[in-house]
Amino acid sequence: MASIKISDLSILLIEPSLTQSKVIIKHLENEGIFRIEGVASGDAALLELQTYQPDLIISSLYLPDMTATDLIVRIRTIDKCQNIPFMLISSETKLDALDPIRQAGVVAILPKPFESQDLRRALRATLEFIDPEEVTLKNFEINTLRVLVVDDSAMARKHIIRVLSNMGIEQIVQAENGRVALEIFSQANEAFDLIVTDYNMPEMDGQVMVDTIRHQLKNTYIPILMVTSEQNETRLNNVQKSGVSAICDKPFEPATVKEMLFRILDEQSL
Repeated sequence: MASIKISDLSILLIEPSLTQSKVIIKHLENEGIFRIEGVASGDAALLELQTYQPDLIISSLYLPDMTATDLIVRIRTIDKCQNIPFMLISSETKLDALDPIRQAGVVAILPKPFESQDLRRALRATLEFIDPEEVTLKNFEINTLRVLVVDDSAMARKHIIRVLSNMGIEQIVQAENGRVALEIFSQANEAFDLIVTDYNMPEMDGQVMVDTIRHQLKNTYIPILMVTSEQNETRLNNVQKSGVSAICDKPFEPATVKEMLFRILDEQSL
């Protein structure tokens, strides 16, 4: 169990609307969180972060001077702020508007308005980042598990690797697209216990990569977890048919990933 509680969290809230800010703060206070600093713009947030390192950053998508995607990219260039979890709260529903920030590695995306249970789940996911608990598997030693992470977004790879590392996984190899991943995998077919891959990637997407591993390389046993923001049901069905072991939504939530690791590693190895 985590040694810190939701009520222990400190928050930097970035919300240009005073009304929306008050609503969000009220929800946070209902969860027992009272250490909340509020600003109304991206530049104000960056200035605040020079002297204040919160446990969690919560932001609206559209700010007066930049988007939350622009902001998180700039925050990740600040050494002391690189690992601060980032949560988005937005009424935006368009995939092309939300996908860039999904790729940036946010801990959660909540709608406006959101339900209390949605906020609570996102706050629990934040605790998993701040105070992670190592996973115990029945059929694998977690620190000897060998994982290949495939994603064209460097920020997304970093986010996924952090989640996996927090679980106790130490041996992780990266690839920026399916083509590079296949080159690595072909050279060391037996060297990996798990592949975690994105779907939409340049040069070779996740579906083609999975299909190649399953049918051309004849490897039907290695577990493959696909992490994607894809919403098209037809495409997802095709991905499922290509031979993935499980599909996980972005954001990449630690609790969901743990459950999938138990299922695709322990259960499939029986």
